[in-house]
Amino acid sequence: MSNVAPASGIDIAELDPSIRPQDDLFRHVNGKWIERTEIPADKARYGSFAVLAENAEEAVRNIITGTEAPAAGAPAETEADKVAALYASFMDTARVDELGAQPIAAEIERTLAVASTSELIAHVARLERRGIGGFFGMFVDNDPGDPARYIVFVMQGGIGLPDESYYREEQSAEIREQYRAHIARMLGLAGVDDADRLAGLAYELERRIAATHWDKVASRDIQKLYNLRTLAELGEITPQLDWNAYLSEMGAPEAAFAEVVAAQPEALAGLAELLVDEELEAWRAWAVWGIVRSSAALLSQEISRANFDFYGTALTGAPEQRERWRRGVSFVEGAMGEAVGRIYVERHFDEDAKAAMDGLVEHLIEAYRDSIERLEWMGADTRTRALEKLDRFTPKIGYPVKWRDYSTLTVDSGDLVGNSRAVAEVEFQRELGKVGKPIDRDEWFMTPQTVNAYYNPGFNEIVFPAAILQPPFFDKRVDGAANFGAIGAVIGHEIGHGFDDQGSRYDGDGKLTDWWTESDRAAFEERTSALIGQYNALSPEGADGQTVNGELTIGENIGDLSGLEIAWKAYLRSLEGAEPPVIDGLTGAERFFLSWAQAWQQKSRPEETVRLLTIDPHSPNEFRCNQILRNLAPFHEAYATKPGDALWLDPEERVSIW
Repeated sequence: MSNVAPASGIDIAELDPSIRPQDDLFRHVNGKWIERTEIPADKARYGSFAVLAENAEEAVRNIITGTEAPAAGAPAETEADKVAALYASFMDTARVDELGAQPIAAEIERTLAVASTSELIAHVARLERRGIGGFFGMFVDNDPGDPARYIVFVMQGGIGLPDESYYREEQSAEIREQYRAHIARMLGLAGVDDADRLAGLAYELERRIAATHWDKVASRDIQKLYNLRTLAELGEITPQLDWNAYLSEMGAPEAAFAEVVAAQPEALAGLAELLVDEELEAWRAWAVWGIVRSSAALLSQEISRANFDFYGTALTGAPEQRERWRRGVSFVEGAMGEAVGRIYVERHFDEDAKAAMDGLVEHLIEAYRDSIERLEWMGADTRTRALEKLDRFTPKIGYPVKWRDYSTLTVDSGDLVGNSRAVAEVEFQRELGKVGKPIDRDEWFMTPQTVNAYYNPGFNEIVFPAAILQPPFFDKRVDGAANFGAIGAVIGHEIGHGFDDQGSRYDGDGKLTDWWTESDRAAFEERTSALIGQYNALSPEGADGQTVNGELTIGENIGDLSGLEIAWKAYLRSLEGAEPPVIDGLTGAERFFLSWAQAWQQKSRPEETVRLLTIDPHSPNEFRCNQILRNLAPFHEAYATKPGDALWLDPEERVSIW
């Protein structure tokens, strides 16, 4: 798009007249861009989100490099000093190459010396607090059953491929072979003797762990995941693992695990069953591989590139690593994202955008209210509860009202791996330290410089970081139709997550509870089932016939459908009965839908397309754009679609939920 915003918010010169909007609005708007654009060599996909993310990276680099880093070994006292030291440690390629795998040699040596399963458990616990993955995934969130308290979630884990399906599906056979060879290569580069044999042991153990995992669809069902257990009951699920010893060696506060959510009990039990002396050598190999894998990006450039060869090129198709400075920015943001974000907001966030967003959110909330009040399929009791939940939504826009404290973090510009371990340990203690304390509803789970947005069901909040509040999503200089079609639909999407197949199981206070009547839930699921069927039939370009998983993507698809439908109603509401003007030859409806399509501009490599179909709860961008439109009467009216048009969908087959 041009740097000068047209009054319509639409770059008309980019529209492709050879592709009818009635057949493919996504390519009518983005086709010229797709045709001329080469995906950057360091990207697996490229589009509107990636462009903004690159801009944010450049802005953050300017912030980071504005302070000279303390010398190696010298104290980094201020936040600016710490940020600079972290970046300097990552950018010192001469030192990382000189050290090679030396920074992890002692950890590997201790791992290979483990002589019993009980020693292994203690050793893995110590590694976990330093940021090296343990047996399970663990995180702290508020309790779905009692949202006024924090609780630890214990999740399935222990594998190095993106998902359990990679270990079993025929289409992933080549990836499995590459992965096993990759483990051997990486262990060799790390100086591990007998690397090929140990790689085989590590891979086979991962395969057996993966066989116990729940699949992606089951793992997004909060009712199945919410299994409240005491520590003693968790021990009954995993009797081979001495949790008291594990937590003691981890340095976890004992009270933090008094009760936990054991998210996938069968997977937790399945991994624990393998914790026997007969498997000790395999576990040692697995733990060494975990050290190497989690540290590879921080080691010599040779090791880092080798790691990228698999996790970048083989899995996503990207032929080149990102420039080192970009990876350095990501490292700093992962460590001290809000320290950087505070300055990013001061330099780059327009407070007028926040005020405008407040108005857009109000219009979207009121449009949802009007829609819920008129739903023909919902009964009075459920409608009342839905409106109560809507009234309790909390919007957060731009940046946090209070910033995270990094005073306990100690870093050294000459010790990259040490810095990573220090960051992990501070974060480990910060997270577990929440348990037993009041809920901090001011906390953000994205930085302001993140180009994204989210809905948090436990807080019943919608959050829009500063970096997404710019074109093509939001531009205060253009007519309202374009803003409602882009950022308005994003707002509607996040509100819609509060009423999707999972979010709708939480009430307005963030509590997991059944506030629906049986008949209303059945009517809701009839509609969601129809949407699942629509998406199950879709195969994106480059996927070689592989289709979207409608069950995996249903939450995001509901968000897209509800978001755009309600954004349209909010746009009409904002007009207060006035007829929208024609601007740049485009009606208000055309500007709205063209803006929607602009926001989804993206091009992907085939490997990345297939990878995302396997693991991503979002549908491919072309369907996030086009398939939603097929269900919306205002789109068909705006473009006078008719049977035979590719985007035509018979009215009786169209799905409308909220």
